[in-house]
Amino acid sequence: MNGTASGAAAGEMGYAMSRLEIESELCDGGKSIHEANNNQGSNKPLNYLDNEIAQVTRLRSEPHERLSQAVPGRRELPVSTVKMLAGRECNYSGRGRFSSADCCHVLSRYLPVNGPWLVDQLNSRAYVSQFSADGSLFVAGFQGSQIRIYNVDQGWKLQKNILAKSLRWTVTDTSLSPDQHYLVYASMSPIVHIVNVRSTEIESLANITEIHEGLDFSADDDGGSFGIFSVKFSTDGREVVAGSSDDSIYVYDLEANKLSLRIPAHTSDVNTVCFADETGNLIYSGSDDTFCKVWDRRCFAAKDKSVGVLMGHLEGITFIDSRGDGRYFISNGKDQTIKLWDIRRMSSNTTCSPSFGSYEWDYRWMDYPQQARDMKHPSDRSVATYRGHSVLRTLIRCYFSPAYSTGQKYIYTGSHNSCVYIYDLVSGAQVATLKHHKSPVRDCSWHPNYPMLVSSSWDGDIVKWEFPGGGEPPSSSKKRVRRRRIY
Repeated sequence: MNGTASGAAAGEMGYAMSRLEIESELCDGGKSIHEANNNQGSNKPLNYLDNEIAQVTRLRSEPHERLSQAVPGRRELPVSTVKMLAGRECNYSGRGRFSSADCCHVLSRYLPVNGPWLVDQLNSRAYVSQFSADGSLFVAGFQGSQIRIYNVDQGWKLQKNILAKSLRWTVTDTSLSPDQHYLVYASMSPIVHIVNVRSTEIESLANITEIHEGLDFSADDDGGSFGIFSVKFSTDGREVVAGSSDDSIYVYDLEANKLSLRIPAHTSDVNTVCFADETGNLIYSGSDDTFCKVWDRRCFAAKDKSVGVLMGHLEGITFIDSRGDGRYFISNGKDQTIKLWDIRRMSSNTTCSPSFGSYEWDYRWMDYPQQARDMKHPSDRSVATYRGHSVLRTLIRCYFSPAYSTGQKYIYTGSHNSCVYIYDLVSGAQVATLKHHKSPVRDCSWHPNYPMLVSSSWDGDIVKWEFPGGGEPPSSSKKRVRRRRIY
């Protein structure tokens, strides 16, 4: 944002957060990140990252050095918001306002752990749930053919109830177009359907109340049948990229209304694909063959040749999330870890064997073997590894926390053990665990601007966690779920 907008936003945020700080410190009216850390005694922090991303994260989420000096000449962290406000009033930083890093330092101290408050409850497994890029909409997809879109700005009003067409097994993924006019949804089928989100019809029944146009991802020459695990719009909204059960990456041209490219990308299911940054040139993919690969769209003429591979997971990849800078991303693996990657460490060697253990197991119904937990990939190129959650039964997802409110200083993930885990990116410490659900939490989503996180589970519950200033339920959520305590 520009300097004027940043200054105004910082001023408003500083004023609002001063009330939160005072209530938290004087009245104990909430849980800060430091209290959450104190409750995680059994989860010792890892060694701090000695990497460029650690420095960048600190620059984005730590206050100005003069605002962090309780004693002149000595820098102290964490810095209370009250002290930062006093420093701002005395113009210690010489700017007369909070910077975006100052604001991130304040907001990131208050994790969305209060609640949960019930958003919706269905008698069907929730598979996907995501905020739109601006946070105004929230999309939840269920195994029972329903996809619900809620208007967050209007008190979580149901904006659209979509009954999916020709569903096979479940809704495996959804994606909103950049302008939030269209939604694509996928299942275990080569046909991806697209729906007009802005139409006036609330009940969107496929080809009854609305047309759900089918985008055929199958290649004309082989006629094979496969399912699509992951689907994403390009940043310009003109294309859709998908990862499939036939080991391939597909690109569909929406303007030409045809499949434009198929890449035989891996040697097993491609469970996840995403764009590296806003340019849309680089694509990351993750597969059950244990590899994360990087693809350059400018070099797609070499269809089966990635620009690099990243090795380190011992089992298949369930999800990838990009930091958005074209360098770093995280991946969730069936080896029960999240790994942080720097693509500058990628290798050109894709022929090494992914199997290193003598054990046999199937994550769909077996627990992870104890003897495998201490194993390490001999060619691990990851920057850091995070442990504590469980990745079993389904393709559980993980994400960076929002850049605007936290400086991306956390990563968070669902888990087979029905919880949501939040880790500190730099230290590796488990800073919060959200407990409510009764079944695996496959997906969760942190609001891009506010301390609000929504989790969805196979128990059919969609619930939100927040950090309200006075500890009162948000006005848009009158019903609070009390089945579980929060730790």
